[in-house]
Amino acid sequence: MRRLRDQEGATLVEFALCSAVLFMSLFGIFGLCGALYSYNFVSDAAHEATRYALVRGSACTGFADCNITSAQLQTYVRNLNYPAIIPSNLTAVATWSGANSPSNAPGNIVTVTVTYTYPLNIPFWPQSGTILHLSSTSQMTISQ
Repeated sequence: MRRLRDQEGATLVEFALCSAVLFMSLFGIFGLCGALYSYNFVSDAAHEATRYALVRGSACTGFADCNITSAQLQTYVRNLNYPAIIPSNLTAVATWSGANSPSNAPGNIVTVTVTYTYPLNIPFWPQSGTILHLSSTSQMTISQ
């Protein structure tokens, strides 16, 4: 009986140590899943922005925002309103290249790179508050 009384708090201490490791691992997995979720939307935003830019070239007609600029494309990407994505952390940069003049003429290529700064927060982790820079690039030929 005396031996049992000497170890009454041992189980509580073991549970505290094991649960701290378990919960840190669990929240780490949740944080990384959030980063993968965000990357999926960054990739989709790059594709959508490229499609938006390829129909708004120098020969565009029928849209209010024809002959689109990189700043207008940035506004478009931030207004996509993906769930759980902070619009101010999204950056879209467009570049146009090709032999036709002007640079956004039909037949040229538009390349859009979307970058998102994802704040990775894992409780009890020394590098908590780390910023991940998620980036995706899409490229298509301008049609109009």
